[in-house]
Formats: sequence, C-alpha cells, structure tokens
Amino acid sequence: MRLDKWLWAARFYKTRSLASEEISKGRVAVNGQEAKPARDIKVGDSVAMRQGPITRTVVVKGLSQQRGAAPVAQQLYEETADSLRLREAAAEQRRLNHEPASSIEHGRPTKRDRRDLEKAQDKNWGDRWSASVDS
Repeated sequence: MRLDKWLWAARFYKTRSLASEEISKGRVAVNGQEAKPARDIKVGDSVAMRQGPITRTVVVKGLSQQRGAAPVAQQLYEETADSLRLREAAAEQRRLNHEPASSIEHGRPTKRDRRDLEKAQDKNWGDRWSASVDS
C-alpha cells in the first residue's frame, strides 16, 4: 500500500495531497529512511513523521484502502512508548511556558480604541509646553 494513502486512511493528514506534500518535504521517514509518497509499506514498518514541533513514531498494525472513523483508524497503528513520552513532555512544556505573542492583541484598533486614543491625545495637547509666544 502507498505511504500517502495509508497516512490519509490513518487520519494523520486531512487529505491525501497534504500527506504527499509532507512526505515530499522530507517530514516522513519509513524504517529510518526518507520516503517518497508512492513508497510501499507493510504491517510492521515503523513510520516517523514530524507534525509541527512534535515527532511521532508509529508502527503499522493494519492497512486500509479507505478512510474510516477515528476509532477504526487508530487500529491501523500503534504509537511507540518513546513517542508517547516525548509528546506528553512537549504538551507539559507548552502548558508551563505560554507563548508571549499569544497575549498580544492582533489587528487594527476598533472604532472605540481609535476614539479613546484621540481623546487621550487631545487632552495632552493643551498641556504641552510651546516655544511660541502667545499674545
């Protein structure tokens, strides 16, 4: 069975083209070797894939030509103990260390924000010292 089809059927990627793209980028290895999308896999093969900052390693337990429900897809593979441990450690790390950029508000200011800003600037403008002589 093709590697990209299996990754799609096992629900690691939403579409088969996404699976092929990730394989082509070198983010998926079979038995420790870089693979191509058309690589044949069989039961017992070890598949290592990088999904974001996390690397998952699974052992192929079954093959399926069609994409089924999530509980059925989970029966197609078994994640290794090391992979589970690393994923849990990464999740704990994300929980403890919040991303600083996530607290920053994104986008343009709202109309209310703009009005508040203009009011603040108008208040302070009259208090400024000026070098001009008022008569």
